[in-house]
Amino acid sequence: MELRHLRSFVAVAEERHFGRAAERLHMAQPPLSQQIRRLEAELGATLLHRTTRSVELAPAGDVLLVRAREILALVEGATEDARRAARGEFGRLAVGFTGSATYALLPQVAAALRSELPGVVLDLRGELLTPAQVERLLDGRLDVGLLRPPVRDGDLAVEVVRSEPLVAVLPEAHPLAEADSVPLEELEGEPFVVYPSHFRSVVHDAVEATCAAHGFHPRVALEVSETATLVRSVAAGLGVSLVPESVRHMTVHGAVYRPLARDAAAVELAVAWRRADTSPVLERALEVVRRSVA
Repeated sequence: MELRHLRSFVAVAEERHFGRAAERLHMAQPPLSQQIRRLEAELGATLLHRTTRSVELAPAGDVLLVRAREILALVEGATEDARRAARGEFGRLAVGFTGSATYALLPQVAAALRSELPGVVLDLRGELLTPAQVERLLDGRLDVGLLRPPVRDGDLAVEVVRSEPLVAVLPEAHPLAEADSVPLEELEGEPFVVYPSHFRSVVHDAVEATCAAHGFHPRVALEVSETATLVRSVAAGLGVSLVPESVRHMTVHGAVYRPLARDAAAVELAVAWRRADTSPVLERALEVVRRSVA
């Protein structure tokens, strides 16, 4: 059974007239009549009762008309889905977010992707340090990563989209919590809550370097992997910390954010993806992510 025969049958059944159906299909009437006869011969059933003035549906024609409309609608839907996929408007996308960018950027990026690519199913995964994102990008569990460079794997493309300074996060009872800015050297000797060093956190290294530039090394009291846990630990009075400025979007009762008085180190945020991935969905998504993050 050919789709063109079904389309011809539906046109005749709806117009109840071969001439009008032929005009609708932009074809001559004799080939249209031949297609209907072939379809009836293939089915072994009469679909239409023809007279010189009208066409009426036979019982088999009534049933086929319902099914034919459903089949043609499915075909049209599949065709449109394929075209949307080719334009990057249809598919699935897994996006990872580094912990310190999760709370500011995940909702922002998700809203932009949902608005511009409503046909793409999103899988958003927050609180992933750079090494974890690199691993998941390489094995295909992530399609896009928002992470902290450097990334040294040649199979990944990395594009810096933002640079942001470190800020201090303090318990609200801390003596410097009311200051307009925090001289970093005044935190020497304080217990620090930090990202874990053994996972090679970029922010951990930036904190170490910033403190060293101010003449001291942070006295680590607690290492945590998740930004939310870090800020809550500070709010509980377990120590102080330095975090990227975007973390300020996460409000935790008992914790306050203050800029550093001078020479605040900056950390970069980059978007990363597999160089070999040339899917239209990825291309469209990267455009959206760049605009929403920059």
